[in-house]
Amino acid sequence: MQRTANVFARVEPEIKQQAEQVLNLLGIPMSNAIGLFLRQIIMQRGIPFDMKLPASKPVAIGAMNATELNAALEKGYADVAAGRLYDLDDVVAEMQKDYGI
Repeated sequence: MQRTANVFARVEPEIKQQAEQVLNLLGIPMSNAIGLFLRQIIMQRGIPFDMKLPASKPVAIGAMNATELNAALEKGYADVAAGRLYDLDDVVAEMQKDYGI
């Protein structure tokens, strides 16, 4: 099992609650989201990204109707067919090379 370190942060209760609600919709635990954020800081060498729920489209499969699910799957198939994908081993090798991770 990988070792972990604790990170303590004070945030406004309302901000924490709202963030937890969004993360729950995304299916991401708070600790994982913080880990993702820190990894992105390392990779981008700064504050990294804009990550948000779409304004009008559901993200969770259970919240999608059949038409929305099929459209999302078709988009994924199109991305694969167009070569818009990354092999995990290549990503890890690149991170190790560039950042010593």
